[in-house]
Formats: sequence, structure tokens, C-alpha cells
Amino acid sequence: MKMDGGKKKRIWIAVCVVVAVMSGLCVFYFEKEKEVVPEYVFSYAENQTKDYPTTLGGLKFAQLVEERTQGRIQIRVQPEGVLGSETEVIRQMQYGGIDFARISIAQISDFIPEMNILQLPYLYEDSAHMWRVLDGGIGERFLEYPKEHELIGLSWYDAGARNLYCSTRPIKTLEDMQGLRIRVQEAKMMSEMMSALGAVSVQIPYDQVYAALERKQVDGAENNWSSYEAMQHYEVAGYYTVDEHIRIPEMQICAKHTWDQLSEEDRQIILECARESALYERELWTEHERGARENALQHQVQEIRLSAEEKEKFKAAMAPIYERFYKDYGKELEEILEQGKK
Repeated sequence: MKMDGGKKKRIWIAVCVVVAVMSGLCVFYFEKEKEVVPEYVFSYAENQTKDYPTTLGGLKFAQLVEERTQGRIQIRVQPEGVLGSETEVIRQMQYGGIDFARISIAQISDFIPEMNILQLPYLYEDSAHMWRVLDGGIGERFLEYPKEHELIGLSWYDAGARNLYCSTRPIKTLEDMQGLRIRVQEAKMMSEMMSALGAVSVQIPYDQVYAALERKQVDGAENNWSSYEAMQHYEVAGYYTVDEHIRIPEMQICAKHTWDQLSEEDRQIILECARESALYERELWTEHERGARENALQHQVQEIRLSAEEKEKFKAAMAPIYERFYKDYGKELEEILEQGKK
């Protein structure tokens, strides 16, 4: 029986379709075979919002690690404090509950007192001074301190400079500080600093500051431009004094129990990615802070900058705090201050 040309053509097309489908299935299953199943899936705690520089830095870190391990190591960043407060996160890391985190050294210093040296009031001349310290030998030594507390220091993140802001009057001189009720973080050193400046420190959780200012429970507070603008504190405290009284660097850390699971090669990858992400975060921070300041000023905020002479008076008021630290950490303090002269 002889087939006509049309029938032959239809059979040929059908054969081609079957071959194409089978080829596609083969490619699909081959690709599935090539997919890398993660060897490790780690958690990463972050208490800021999804679009905050430190969160974006953490996401960059996770991305770099996944790329350089070809998907063998995945790190899942959990922002907005869903894994707990920074203090709770540190405790969980020490007992094996969380793998990585970005933590302010204000909280780390509660566990590692030596860290207080890096956040002494008026310690740094400017941002460049702080990064000379942290990116050099001093910073490397301080990254080693967490090891004694079941934590591994990886890199330094930026959190800007903290400044004073007030609802009742502009702060232009040390005399303007006398008797003001200023909200501070729940940290001993911050309270000491305000007392030394002649103010009354009031420890209030960060999310309650707006209400405290609005209800006149406090006259003012202190924080960086980004936090001041993000929480709209300019609506209830319109005088912002740039005194840069404290710079509190932040640290990326890894739980020791997690670190111990990794090969030496993977540890090196983690370390390199953490430090690359830190440079990325610093760039983001600079842009974020600039935008926050501009936005705050558009809301009729009065920006005050202390004169050099007046700032020296603020620094001099810190003498009792420095004397206490010089007893145990005089060498480290001299090294840090020396970096400010370069």
C-alpha cells in the first residue's frame, strides 16, 4: 500500500514532535540532576526593616556566599526582629539556635566588656578615623574577642554617628544641656554620658520614643539621622544638634557551633563575603543617611552644628568616663586616639 505525500508529511511531523518532546524531557531531567542540593541552610538575624542598609548588606552577604559555594551554602536573612531582640539573638547564637547575625556592639558589650572601648563618647574625630581603626590591626584584634563567648567576629558594619535632638530648645552649648531629660538606649554608658553632660538620662525602648517626646515625658533624645527621620521624630523634636557624640559600629557575627561545622575553605569564603558585604553596606549607609537628613530638613528641622570650641567642652566633660577606662585599657585607647592624628 502506497502512502500519499500528505500522509508521509504528517507522520514525519508527528515523529519530530515526539523526538522534540523526548529531548526536552531528557534535558529537564538532566538539569534536575545537576541542581545542587544545599549542604547547609543557615539562619541570619537582623532587627531592621527590609530596605535598611544593614539588612541589604546581610542579603548581599547571603548572595555572595551562595554564588561562591555554587549553592552548597544558603543563608536566609530574617529582618524586622522576627528572631528576637539583639540581646536575645546573641543568647540564641551561644546556645545553637541562630547561625549568623548583625549586632550593634552596644549590645555585644553587655557580654564582652572590652567592646565598650570602641563606643566611648567623642572617641573618633570623624568617620574616616573610625574606619582607620576598625579596618586596621585594632579592628582585627577586636574581631577576635567574641571567640571567648561562643561567637565569631566576621566584619564591621556602619551605623553612622549619633546626635542630640530636642523639642524644647536648640542645644548650642554645654549649658543648654543642663537639666534636660534625654532619652538614651538601655545601656549604662549612654546614661553615664548624659549625666556627665549635665542632662538627666531616661532609658526608654526605641519604639516608644515618639510617644515619650509627644507627651513631654522627655525633652529630647539622641540618634543618627536615619533613625530620627525613619521614626519621624522630627515631628515632635525639631531641633537637631550635630555633635557626633558617639559612633557605635556594628558587627557581623557567626555562632561558633556553626563555624565549627565548616571546612577551612568554606570559612575563608564566609569571611571574604562578610567583608565584601560590609563595604557594600557602608556605601548604602552613606546614601541612606544623606537622604534621611535632606528629608528631615524639608520638614522645617533646625540643624545646629557645634563650634569647635564648644565641642571641646563636650569632650572635656567625658574625662571621668575616660579615666575609668584608662585603668584597664590605656594602651588600646592610646592606639585609637593616635589614629585620629593621621
